[in-house]
Order: sequence, then C-alpha cells, then structure tokens
Amino acid sequence: MTYREIFGIREFRALFVARLFTMTGVVLSSLALGTVMYHETGSPFLTAISLFGGPLVQLITARYLLASSDLLRPRTAMIFMASVSTATAAAQTLPGLRWWMRFLILAGGYVAMAATSGTVIALLSDIVPRDAFVLARATMNITVGGMQIIGNGVGAVLLALVSPSWLFGIAAMVSITAGVMARTGLSDRPPRATGKIVERSRRVNRELLTSPVIQPLYLMMWVPNGLVVGCEALFIPYARDHAGYLLAAGAVGMLAGDIAVGRFIPETLRDRLILPLRALLAVPFLVFPLEPPVPVAAVLVGISAFGYSASLPLQERLVGKTRAEVHGQAFGLSSTGLMVGQALGAVLAGGIAQLFAGARSVGWAMATMAVMSLLVTLVLRRGLQRSDGREAHDCPEPEQA
Repeated sequence: MTYREIFGIREFRALFVARLFTMTGVVLSSLALGTVMYHETGSPFLTAISLFGGPLVQLITARYLLASSDLLRPRTAMIFMASVSTATAAAQTLPGLRWWMRFLILAGGYVAMAATSGTVIALLSDIVPRDAFVLARATMNITVGGMQIIGNGVGAVLLALVSPSWLFGIAAMVSITAGVMARTGLSDRPPRATGKIVERSRRVNRELLTSPVIQPLYLMMWVPNGLVVGCEALFIPYARDHAGYLLAAGAVGMLAGDIAVGRFIPETLRDRLILPLRALLAVPFLVFPLEPPVPVAAVLVGISAFGYSASLPLQERLVGKTRAEVHGQAFGLSSTGLMVGQALGAVLAGGIAQLFAGARSVGWAMATMAVMSLLVTLVLRRGLQRSDGREAHDCPEPEQA
C-alpha cells in the first residue's frame, strides 16, 4: 500500500490531522514546562522529572483504568483527552505557581491519559487494512517527529522572545483544534468490548504481562528505549538554551527512521533489524563524555533517534499476537509502559547526573545510560525470539463481564 492510498482513507486523514495538533500541544507544553522548571529550580533532576515523570502517575492508574481504551467509544475518548490537554496547558499559565503545583497539574493530565492511552493506535488498526498497519503507524509517527522538529525549533525561537506562558497558551489552542478534528472527522464507532473497567483492566493486564510471547515484546519496547530517553532528559542541562535544537535533531532522526523502515523496508528485513536498531539507539551517546559542541551533538542525537524505528516491527508483532477485542488495552499497556520506561529513565539519568562530579557530569550520565541500554537489549534477545513468526492470538480472549 502507498502513501496515496493511505491518505485516500477519509478517517485516516482525520486521525492524522487530529494527532498532528495533539503532538503540537504536547511538544510546546513539554518544552515550556522543562524550561520553567530549570530556570526556577536549577535542578537537572526536577527538570528531567518535569519532562518525563508524568507517566509514573499513569503507571499507578493504568492498572485500574486501562480497559477504558476498549470500553469507551474511540471518538469520545479522543475528545475527552483533547479537553484534558487544553485544561492542563491553560492551568500552567496561572501566575505564581510553585514547582510542586506544576507537578500536580501535570499529574492530573496523566491520570486521564491512563484511561485512553491505547485509543489512537487501536483505532488506527480498525481504520486501515491489516497489511497496511506498519505503513500507517509509521505515517502517524511522522506527526510525532515532524511536530517535534517544528515545535522544538519554533519553541526555542519563541522562548528567546516571549515567556513560556505563551507556549502554554498556544498548546491549549491547538489541543482544542485536535478535539474539533476528532469530533468532525471520525465516525462514532461503538466500544470494542463490554465489561467493568477495573475488573477487565486488571485481568487483561495480567494476561498480557504474563504471556511468554507478549512480555518480551513489551520489555524490548520499553526498557532500551526508556534508558536512552533518559539521555534526552538531560539535553537542557547539557545545552541549556540550545536544547531545543538537540530535541529537534532527535525528531529528524526519528522521522527518517519511520519513513525508511515503514515505507521502504520489507517485513522480513524489518524483523531482522530490531536488534541493530536498538543498538543504534544507544551507541552515539557514548561520545557525550567528550562534550561535543551542539552541532556535533545534534548529529549524534539524530543518528541515535533513527533507532526508535525498531518500535514499528515490534508493534506489528503485537497486532498479530493479540486478539482484536483487546487491541485497545494491549496498545494502551504498550504506550503506558513506554512512557513509564521513559520516566524512569529520566529519573535515573537525572539522579546519575547529580551524583557525578565535575563539568562533564551530564555527558558521563548519558554514556552510563547508553551502556545500560545496550546490555538490556542483549539480555532480551532470546526472549524476543518467542514472538518471531506469524501465528496470531497468543493472548487469551478475556471473559466478558
């Protein structure tokens, strides 16, 4: 299937545009919050938490709410999330907020996200044909990479001219637009399943996480990725006001990887590239103890981010190994674990940077995280082999409540 055919699907176009505006809001809010936190506290640790710590809240609530990804109407769930994003971005503009108040606002958004985190990818699997899922997913990832490039680049320029409150205000406006696009462009599909939210959330989570086939997939998605995101959480302490350029360079690399792997590499080769791409994700950060200047660091970050495209064949396996009626929760768990891994990586990286002494402490913290990522990838190699193959539905069908 081609890009022309994918965009010929009306609902895919609407989902793509809604995601585009959603990611614009996320990028601008994140850059503004990280900048405010570092300027107010001077702490690499609190800055890293502000950028990537919210999913720790999502981890706690996902145990009880994650089934909502299958039990809510998809369009309703997307409108709800757009409303929450608008409210939290607007709240961050209030004057006189202390750093802990900003964390409370951030946490509120992630509680809501825990209930709907699998909605977009599960809806995507309903909208496009099965053999077009990887291309469609890669195309959706373009919105992530593209808006990180544009959002971080433009955000870095705006921060030199205006206060971070302006970025929060823009984020609130684009989140409203995302909700409108979801309401007008998507069909009102029924819920994917029925049952009690808490009971089903706990049961299906347990089935997915204890599956010998699904568990290694999740771990390969979460842990090497999260450790490298810990390196990215240190960009502001490393480059200070030029951090937006490093974040944008990472988005360029991620965008290039999604296009290359999603569009031009056949499925059999995609599978064989999972481990090399996970290694590529970490290796460039081994150079950072040498404190390369920002232009060189940006090139290294871009090369590293190409490795994020390993998520495409991993998600393709997840589609084939789970039943349609649990796709929302399966992808919600994948998204929650991914963000929690990133949050833990950010916390760990921030803590290591605080412990290292000397001017190069941030660079050494990045290299340490990269080494750990490489070791985890090596350890998970054998478990990943259990999901190799085309047999479907290794996750049992949950009972209906």
